[in-house]
Amino acid sequence: MRTPSRRLAPFSVVLVCSVLSACATGPLESPAAAVPPTAAAPSPVPEIRPGVPAGYLGRALPDSLLLLPPPPGKGSAAFARDQAMHAAARKLQGTPRFALATRDADLGFPHVASTFSCALGIPISKADTPRLYLLLQRSMVDAGLATYAAKEHYKRTRPFVFYKEATCAPGDEAALRKDGSYPSGHTAVSWAWALILTELSPDQTDAILARGRAFGENRLICNAHWQSDVLQGRAVASGAVAKLHANADFLVDMKAARAEIDAMRGAGIPASDCEAETAALKLRISGVE
Repeated sequence: MRTPSRRLAPFSVVLVCSVLSACATGPLESPAAAVPPTAAAPSPVPEIRPGVPAGYLGRALPDSLLLLPPPPGKGSAAFARDQAMHAAARKLQGTPRFALATRDADLGFPHVASTFSCALGIPISKADTPRLYLLLQRSMVDAGLATYAAKEHYKRTRPFVFYKEATCAPGDEAALRKDGSYPSGHTAVSWAWALILTELSPDQTDAILARGRAFGENRLICNAHWQSDVLQGRAVASGAVAKLHANADFLVDMKAARAEIDAMRGAGIPASDCEAETAALKLRISGVE
């Protein structure tokens, strides 16, 4: 199986250096008082760098270069569809959905851990749900880095570079210019999380999958990816999650995370500040068949 380059590619810089570096400034374990009685605090795990937990899979990542077809070529019907979706997505600039897309562009912890809080109906944080928080951290690394065999091979130009436009996150543009567009790493992360969370909380499946889909589509609204990047990001996520289910540590953390979700729900602790997200998600990319 082809493995990602040992060096950290540009998205990895975004994912690991500027993103996951905010994951944990202290020990990975949460204070005992904050841990629900149904779950133990997480044990120390391997780290990519101090304070940054490694993924579960190590080098046993799915091979995205083998898994995916080549990206659409210029002049093809598939690329014309990508261009049409780009134009439709740009119409949402300045709307609440664009504001949500800007928020979703930031994969930094602790911020990104709350992405699915409203869909789940409970708060997600290092203090409230430490095992779920760690599960999200580690699976992010696996899903994100699983895109790199294809990213580094195809080095696809991103739409904001192609059209000489801006994105929703100007501070990320220098790194993104050096990073292949195909497939979308943000989408791989969000769709992997959506698949994992539907297993942990099946009664919320529709809301969770809808939020995961929206997260990926927000990369179109941000002008950072083409539609085909997003669609194939989901394929990579599915492969990563399938491999995670053969990992013993992942399965242990899934059980602990499920107990935390049940405990939070049993305690009647709801997610908060969901009105703006709900309103933003009602604004969809439209006009493209």
